[in-house]
Amino acid sequence: MKIQQVLNIPASFFYHKVIDSVLYDIKAQTGETPTEEQLADYSYVKQFTKTTSARLTITKLVPNEAYYYTTSTNQSEFKVKYDIKALADNKTEVTYQEQVVSEGYMRQMNDMLVGTIMGFMRRKNFKKMLTQIEQSY
Repeated sequence: MKIQQVLNIPASFFYHKVIDSVLYDIKAQTGETPTEEQLADYSYVKQFTKTTSARLTITKLVPNEAYYYTTSTNQSEFKVKYDIKALADNKTEVTYQEQVVSEGYMRQMNDMLVGTIMGFMRRKNFKKMLTQIEQSY
């Protein structure tokens, strides 16, 4: 899935909203409080339910330009990219991309089916989140 949207906010504002969310999640999941400078290649285990967890690894971090991470389970890998491009002082283009890489044919087919069915709602919710970030400026 790929979503590209122009927001009427500075690139630095959007980037810091994302990073603040990441730092909050790390604190909630691990109790650790890394600095923004320590986030490159940072990895931690996130508990989704009592029986479901995954390893999150920050794979790319460029201030005000990019935030990439991978969520790995024993069945699949979920890759997410946020590319942030300043168009003007208060205008930013955000490109969000995600990709699922699964092992096994049946798992790949299941991911494709679920992705197709759920994709519309996830896309709608993500655009709503972008609008909320923009409105918070």
